[in-house]
Amino acid sequence: MFQHFHDHLQQTRQLRTFGSIVEANGNAIEADGLACALGECCDIVCSDGVRHPAEVIGFRGGRVLAMPLVTSAGIRFGDRLQRTGNSASMPVGSGMLGRVLTPDGKPLDGRHDVRIDARLPLDRTSPPPFARNIIRDPLSVGVRAIDTMLTVGRGQRIGIFGGSGVGKSTLIGMMTRNTTADVTVVGLVGERGREVREFLEDSLGEEGRKRSVVVVSTSDESPLMRMRAAMAATATAEFYAAQGKHVLLVLDSLTRFAMAAREVGLAAGEPPATKGYPPSCFAKLARLLERAGNFHTGSITGFYTVLMEGDDEQDPVVDGARSILDGHIVLSRDLASEGVYPPIDVLRSLSRLMPAVTTQLHQQRARTVRRLFAAYARSEDLVRVGAYKPGSDPELDQAVQHRPRLRELLQQTSAARFTAAESLEAFAWLDNLP
Repeated sequence: MFQHFHDHLQQTRQLRTFGSIVEANGNAIEADGLACALGECCDIVCSDGVRHPAEVIGFRGGRVLAMPLVTSAGIRFGDRLQRTGNSASMPVGSGMLGRVLTPDGKPLDGRHDVRIDARLPLDRTSPPPFARNIIRDPLSVGVRAIDTMLTVGRGQRIGIFGGSGVGKSTLIGMMTRNTTADVTVVGLVGERGREVREFLEDSLGEEGRKRSVVVVSTSDESPLMRMRAAMAATATAEFYAAQGKHVLLVLDSLTRFAMAAREVGLAAGEPPATKGYPPSCFAKLARLLERAGNFHTGSITGFYTVLMEGDDEQDPVVDGARSILDGHIVLSRDLASEGVYPPIDVLRSLSRLMPAVTTQLHQQRARTVRRLFAAYARSEDLVRVGAYKPGSDPELDQAVQHRPRLRELLQQTSAARFTAAESLEAFAWLDNLP
C-alpha cells in the first residue's frame, strides 16, 4: 500500500541547496553560490514565496545562468535559486490519445489529467546506427502527390519547406487524418494562439484527433517551452514506438524550434554565427531529428515543416535541415496563387528513400511524370508567348498535351482521401506513352 510513497521518498533530495540572484539580463538570470548541471530544472524563489520554474542554460564567471520557463516578472535582486536535481521530462501514458497537452504533460483541452505510466527525459540521445532497421516498407499518408511522386518509408524523416501562407498546416492536417500509421503525434511549436483551435477543429478534425496526441506551445511562451514542445512530442512518439507501433510525428515548425534555440544560446553568451544562429542551435537540430527512425520495435516517421523566409532556400535552417533529413517537399507560392492544392513543386521535391520502398512500375510512372514536367518547365516561356511550333519537339508536345491531366491528378481537396493503390492506379495511363 505504501510502496508508491516509499519510492517517492527514495527519489526525493533531502538536502536543498540555494544560490543568490545577483544579475538579470533579458531572460537570463545569474545566480551566485550554487553548483548545478546544465539542463537541470530549478526554482527561482521570490521573497514573497512565489516560485518561478527555470532551467540552467549555462555558466559565466563562476555564476549559474538560468532562464525562467514562464516569466521573469517579479524576480528581484537577492532572491534564491533552488536546485531540484531533476531534468526536464514528459509524463507519458496510455490515456494520451485524443488529448491536447503542454510540454509538461498538463491538459490544454479542459479535460482531466492524463494517467501517467512513466516519465521520459525530453533531451535523449538518439539510438545508435545498428539499433535501426533498414527502411523497406512504405507509409501512405493519403495525399496522392506524396504517395505517388514522393513516397515515404516507415521511419523516414522528411521536411515540408515553404513560405508563410502556402498551406503547410493544411497539408499536415490532411496527412494526420489520412495516414495508415498506428498513432499520430503532432507538435505545434510556437504556434499562434488563435490558430491552435483552428488546426484542431478544421485541419485535424474529429477523426484525426481520436488517434493523435497534440503537444502545444504558443508563440508568447518562453523559448525554453517552445523547444520543449518539439522534444516532448518526440519523446511521446518514442513512447509509442517502444510499444511496437508505427508513429507519424509531425512538428510544426522546425524553424521556430531553431529560433527558440537561438534565443537560448544568445542568452547564454554564445557568439552568433550564421545569420545570428549560434553553433549549438544546429547541434540541437541534429540531435532532435536523429531521434526519429525505424527501430527493432516500432518506427517514427517524421514530417517537419520548415519556413523559408522570403522563399529563400539558402537560409541556414533550411540548408541545415535539408542536409540531415531524408527528403524534402517544397511548397510553391506560384502554384498556390494559381489555386493548385496541395501546391507541391514536384521538380524541386525529393524523397531519398522512394527507390527503396516502391516497385519498378511505380518508379517508372514517377519518372515519366517528372520527365513531362521538366520538359514543359524548360520551354514554358516559349509555350506561353506562342513562340513554340508544335511538332518541333515530340517530348514537349507530350508535356503540353498531358500537363492539365497531370496537374489535376496531383491536386486534392483537404477532405479527399486516396489509398496508395488508388493513387498509383490513377497514373496507369502513363504506361501507354511512347
